[in-house]
Amino acid sequence: MSDQPRHPDDDLLLETPPAEEGRPDDRIDDERMDEENTLKRGFVRAVRDALAAGDTGAVYDLVEPLHPADVADLLELFEPDERHRLAAAITDLMTSDVVAELNDYVRDEMMEALPAEAVAQIAEQLETDDAVQLIEDLDEDDQRAILAELDPEDRIAIQTALAYPEETAGRLMSREFVAVPGHITVGDLIDYLRDGRDLPDDFLEVFVVDQRHHPVGTCQLSWILRTPRSIPLSDVMKRDQTLIPATLDQEEVALMFQKYGLISAAVVDEDGRLVGQMTVDDVVHIIAEEAGEDALLMSGAGEGDINEPIREAYSSRVRWLIANLGTALVASVIIAMFGAAIEQLVALAVLMPIVASIGGNAGTQTMAVTVRAIAMNQLTRTNTRRILWREFRVAMLNGITIAVLIGMATGAVFTPRLGGVIAAAMVVNVATAGLAGVLVPVAFDRMRQDPAVASSVFVTMITDSMGFFAFLGLAVASGVAG
Repeated sequence: MSDQPRHPDDDLLLETPPAEEGRPDDRIDDERMDEENTLKRGFVRAVRDALAAGDTGAVYDLVEPLHPADVADLLELFEPDERHRLAAAITDLMTSDVVAELNDYVRDEMMEALPAEAVAQIAEQLETDDAVQLIEDLDEDDQRAILAELDPEDRIAIQTALAYPEETAGRLMSREFVAVPGHITVGDLIDYLRDGRDLPDDFLEVFVVDQRHHPVGTCQLSWILRTPRSIPLSDVMKRDQTLIPATLDQEEVALMFQKYGLISAAVVDEDGRLVGQMTVDDVVHIIAEEAGEDALLMSGAGEGDINEPIREAYSSRVRWLIANLGTALVASVIIAMFGAAIEQLVALAVLMPIVASIGGNAGTQTMAVTVRAIAMNQLTRTNTRRILWREFRVAMLNGITIAVLIGMATGAVFTPRLGGVIAAAMVVNVATAGLAGVLVPVAFDRMRQDPAVASSVFVTMITDSMGFFAFLGLAVASGVAG
């Protein structure tokens, strides 16, 4: 067991399973964490009751033992009005570590509720990129008030970052890095690193710059430690390096790190001067954020955040439902055109949803592959035709396979002729789905629109409409239904 002092209310804090006998107890943070990092319901209730009773001292005593990440989780569990009162009761515990762990919506809400001086104090404790994320979504008046409270050096750094477009390297880069001239020796560099007072707490490599502050090479710390002190830095530095423009979109930054296996990279301004660095931990956040964002956009769910205000969640979702309603009407019109045939043969009404459903799934599969390929820069103007032909062949093979199965089953249950009709319609619709799954996202990308946003709506419209039209049209043309 840990010999750390335990708080009397530790048993209330987190749902923690007992340690197994004969096994060292390696539970984290004074046994306050379980495998799901879940705050106990009883503890949350105790905090809420103390807050409702106005006993701020009890609230503080309950929350004080928590890890900053757990304090952030606790704040997110409360309603907005309760959050403000809870934050006021634990002001001393609202550190930069807590703020950095908060959900974006909750963090913005909390920052708007706090006075400018308090937000400025939190921002000064954060690295520049984290401080930028803290205030970038606030109103301009709030931003100006907070910036006015900052030290001049921090204010200039944040203002410079805010001048770059959102979701670019300039917004996300760290301005804490080590840069030295190339004419010094390895020994000079080691002495500088040991004596330097304004160096970053953590860094992986040293950037070598020329007189104009342009990066000309890099040196990893492992090289520096293994090289004799008398060797000039210019003789051991790596001259080939990947430079990231400050205006480059964050998705492109992530792709560069993935493609070239980078751990860190220099960020340069439009004049080629070194202004910051991107590190792999930043890129991990970007990848997770972009992946989740694309998945939600494909479903039309907006940002999909459970802390998103109801009005914003409603507006982001309803417009795609309205668009979907419009596209669904197209399929309904096609069905209405063949109303007489459907009345004569009820089997058509039974079978036509199958054709549309299989086509929709086939289109979704192809669309998902295409959107991912576009996001990863694997699908470009150069290979679009090849990818289109590939997906068409895959769709044809899938269509024929499904057509044989559904044709045989329909022929056995209804008539062989109807089985042939649905088999032919299935091939046509699945092939159409394969083409639409590629062409629709590519078209959106060429129009400089995010292909993940609306592709699913239009692909579904195409597959549903073509499925109904092919099946009902072939049924009429073949004489199955007159």
